[in-house]
Amino acid sequence: MTTARHDLTLRVTAATWEADGVLGLTLHTIDGSDLPVWEAGAHIDVLLPSGRNRQYSLCGDPRDRKRYQIAVRLEDAGRGGSAEIHGTALVGEQLRVASPRNHFALREAAEYLLIAGGIGVTPLLPMATALHRRTAAWSMLYCGRGADTMPFREELVALGGKQVRLVDTTIEDRPDLKDATHRLPPDAVVYCCGPASLIDAVVETCEASGTRYETERFAANEQRTGTGEDNDELELELRRSGVVLAVGPDTTLLEAIRGAGVEADSDCEEGYCGTCETTVLEGDPDHRDVVLSKVERAAGKTMMPCVSRACGKKLVLDL
Repeated sequence: MTTARHDLTLRVTAATWEADGVLGLTLHTIDGSDLPVWEAGAHIDVLLPSGRNRQYSLCGDPRDRKRYQIAVRLEDAGRGGSAEIHGTALVGEQLRVASPRNHFALREAAEYLLIAGGIGVTPLLPMATALHRRTAAWSMLYCGRGADTMPFREELVALGGKQVRLVDTTIEDRPDLKDATHRLPPDAVVYCCGPASLIDAVVETCEASGTRYETERFAANEQRTGTGEDNDELELELRRSGVVLAVGPDTTLLEAIRGAGVEADSDCEEGYCGTCETTVLEGDPDHRDVVLSKVERAAGKTMMPCVSRACGKKLVLDL
């Protein structure tokens, strides 16, 4: 396995408790120079001291070119990244970081409904800030298991006032999503980030009402977009390498690529980190990742070969 190309060396300059179980980190360049530009919804890959590569949404101000901010909830059942961040004295340490990528960007709409669950608020906070600055019509539902576990709740209320509804699910039910979406105009869009159960409910509600939506997940959850069958053999051409492969049903595209001696970056290999994203030159991908947006999936210009396959019999990748 190879990790993402981490092109930045940043210093951790502060660690702050944003909520119970949520640690915020601030990162600056070593020489104080400006950081790469990013927009609301973007995330960065962070190479931790152990060698683990993890993705975290940027939750600071996109206008602030001097620092990146992330927030990490301690996950007892996680893959070890959050435990390492919470258990390591990182202030003053240097970390390798990949420049921001964004598969959850704000798109033009008449109105926006932001729905956050727990730590899923991190990419939505910069969205709320951006929408407030452009005086767009927006509102937010923010659900969490106890007010003290909900980071940035005070900042959001200060920003949006009554436009922001905080829902403590330990004392009240989740909001009525059907009612919330039915109140939106036809050309509105819903953005949701949080646990799978919340995202699944939002997707079901939006699809039933015909409401546009974009989601971002923090864990794998196979989402097939085509009719490709796993028991079919697939012809895979790696154009730059001049290689044509027959990929059997028990082999992932990423495994076949590496088996042919072609280098390909990856990390999670479960379809949720985006490290292995590859340009598609020909063919119709059967997307099974949770990284690409609906628009990006429909365009079919890139795919995640660690989990995705093809709707037809052939794919041509820019490798």
